[in-house]
Amino acid sequence: MRQQLNYLKETPSQTAGPYVHIGLAPGAAGFEIYRQELGWDIAGPNARGERIRVEGRVIDGMDSPIKDVLLEAWQANADGIYAHPEHQGEVEEGFRGWGRVITDFETGDWGFDTVKPGPVKTPDGKVAAPHISLWIVARGINVGLQTRLYFEDEHQANAADPVLNLIEWERRRQTLIARKETRDGQTVYRFDIKLQGQDETVFFDI
Repeated sequence: MRQQLNYLKETPSQTAGPYVHIGLAPGAAGFEIYRQELGWDIAGPNARGERIRVEGRVIDGMDSPIKDVLLEAWQANADGIYAHPEHQGEVEEGFRGWGRVITDFETGDWGFDTVKPGPVKTPDGKVAAPHISLWIVARGINVGLQTRLYFEDEHQANAADPVLNLIEWERRRQTLIARKETRDGQTVYRFDIKLQGQDETVFFDI
């Protein structure tokens, strides 16, 4: 007969919620256990290329910002090379090409500083336009959502990008384009992610 463990209570079930922040961004949840949150430094101090800032919001189907989102970012360096053991020596010291941020609990804003990635050669010999891959989790999202951020000032590269060209409707492609602005001399790209409704962001099944 199976032993009854009546002294153990079942852990509450959530699709994301506070447990994501406690485990992946503990400082934001009030747990100061690291000197620096893992994933805050994407490019490192030695990265070549243009320094940029990326900002945005994750918006629900009612056009309201979601305030408990966690995003992870992956990108190549300015030469279009990913930080991977196969490319050891080709990537600047300290360049991770990976980062993790959460939305502000009050405003829903998120953002990170990095360098603008370069075009990436694909395994089949094509060239992908400069982009940053994003993975999104939040309350109510059962499986993380995968999308890409492209840059509006890369018109020629975007027009030839093999992934963007998989999207049949050009209007839908525009949901993956970050808008450029200059603020206090710094280049800022705005990228809002819409989960539902009109102009819903394109997400990829990978």
